[in-house]
Amino acid sequence: MKRLPSPVLPSIRSYPRESYVFILASLVNSTGSALMWPLTTIYVHNILHRSYGEAGLVLLFQSSAGILGQLAGGALFHRLGAKRLIVGSLLLTGLALLCLIVAKSWIPYICAMTVVGFLMSVTMPAVNAFIGFRWREQQVRLFNVVYVANNIGVALGTSLAGLLAAISFNLTFALNGLSTILFGGFFYVFLSRTDIGDADALQVSLSPHSEELSTRKLLTQYHLYLFVALGLMMIWFSTSAWTSSVAPYLNQKGMSLTSYSFLWTINGLIILVGQPVTTVLNRFITKSLNARLIASGLLYAACFTYMFAFHGSYVYFMIGMVLGTFGEMLINPTVPALITRTTGSSAPFYLGVVGGFGSLGRLVGPVLFGNIFDVWGLTPILAITSITTVLATVLFMINGAQQIRHKRAVNTVVAGASTIDGV
Repeated sequence: MKRLPSPVLPSIRSYPRESYVFILASLVNSTGSALMWPLTTIYVHNILHRSYGEAGLVLLFQSSAGILGQLAGGALFHRLGAKRLIVGSLLLTGLALLCLIVAKSWIPYICAMTVVGFLMSVTMPAVNAFIGFRWREQQVRLFNVVYVANNIGVALGTSLAGLLAAISFNLTFALNGLSTILFGGFFYVFLSRTDIGDADALQVSLSPHSEELSTRKLLTQYHLYLFVALGLMMIWFSTSAWTSSVAPYLNQKGMSLTSYSFLWTINGLIILVGQPVTTVLNRFITKSLNARLIASGLLYAACFTYMFAFHGSYVYFMIGMVLGTFGEMLINPTVPALITRTTGSSAPFYLGVVGGFGSLGRLVGPVLFGNIFDVWGLTPILAITSITTVLATVLFMINGAQQIRHKRAVNTVVAGASTIDGV
């Protein structure tokens, strides 16, 4: 029997060779982030001898700095250029991580972790913008690969965190810092030697002198980003319910932490083995980027509405996780691709703004849901997340309508100009 070709290998081979470095950059960045987060609470409590509440304060500062980092990464892209921004942020992140070795008291540790959170978030808008500009024809597929790489990085980081911390926290900080610095150096050599491609892509993606509008002017173009940003914020706000309310609910029901961890095992497995499903879905049903956003919102709404109606048994949470993961697989690669495609050379700025909105949702959700769970339990939280994910879907629909209206207006202006030229 003739062996059928693998649907995965040909697609991997078809990616530009240079893009592997940016995929690796996403992997390194997400691994480093995941390496730090699980250790923060343990380090603050066991080494610095502070309370768990104070550990939460560190995470709050780090998350807040991450929002600012997203915005700064987008705003500085054209001022510094991709090469300076990506390499510079990686090198500074490595130095900040090494500073944790000597930050053995409370205030220096908070300052160092806040700087780490800021610098780690600066890198991603630049990487996404570069990918979108450099490989325009393959940007959607590449954004999907970056998304998968991020998830692999999270899995690697959380797995390595405990092993390294069991040996030494300083070893963890040192390896993380040195590997980030070395990767920054490698990135510098790569960007200096690689053939970027056509002149337009080179000018937009690497030149720090690209023409740009003022920040105020960019923000007034709300139809380009606002509805996507607000929808994404509501989605990430809702998904924070998994950690802040589903986990304690399962604990109240007498289930072990393993049962909660298994939900995230399902998430990881679906992301890896479910790629052919989303490929078929995108090819035949959700053909446009806006359609994928709307489908993602519907899947998230189905996830939380289903769990709101049925959460008496563990199997219902498993079904909810499957639905939510497919929503995640649609939205994560689609948002950077859509923003890059619709905002032109201003994409880095808008990627930072949209990423900042999403991070804000992740920041507010755990605090609000934790307090609601303490008083009223899980049911009202699932009701809220059902409503917010439906609202996110509506916002994505509005965004699609706005894009169609804007495209028609542009076509009308072009047609009018052509008529005048013809006369």
